[in-house]
Amino acid sequence: MNSYTISIFANKIFFEIIKEIKLFSQFKIKHYEDLDLCVKEAEKENQLVVFFNNPLNKIKINNFPSILIVKPSKAISRLFGDFNEQLNMPFTILDFKKKIVSLIAKNEFKKNSLIRLSGYIIDKNERKIKRNNLELKLSEKEVNFLILFSASKKPINKNLVLKNVWKYSEKTETHTVETHIHRLRKKISKKFGDNNFIKNNKMGYYI
Repeated sequence: MNSYTISIFANKIFFEIIKEIKLFSQFKIKHYEDLDLCVKEAEKENQLVVFFNNPLNKIKINNFPSILIVKPSKAISRLFGDFNEQLNMPFTILDFKKKIVSLIAKNEFKKNSLIRLSGYIIDKNERKIKRNNLELKLSEKEVNFLILFSASKKPINKNLVLKNVWKYSEKTETHTVETHIHRLRKKISKKFGDNNFIKNNKMGYYI
């Protein structure tokens, strides 16, 4: 959490106040007047952005945690991402700090659940594989199978898969691995048009 920056958009007075409060001394505090710059920097750094001016019609769905502060009469029914929350005025500084801590914790949990694998993103918690705004639901075994690939730079042989994913003995005679790979290849091909997702050679399977 210490590596996060709290960025305040469009309210310099609030920025000056937060910057002086010891409760937020663990964070770097920044202020932005340029929305595009604010979003661009937040997407490549560990930032939580606090919006005072409602930018929902000017911003695309983002991948960083943010808080939208509004008056109760202007409450927003739809936010713009999984880690965006609304805080109605008036609020206490403790309410604000709790919201920040909660959002950062959720964002860190989410990031730790994601695995990048050959142009795809595997979401362990949601059991999904994603690429180019497309996503495919996976079984628990398929997720564990892909996690095994992500942890190895070498081809994985059948016995290793049986032992680590299905907990079978290496001496077990089964076509389970081949069957699951065939099904997963078909699913990936149908959803993403990728006919070379899982390859194999004499050393084993690889992605």
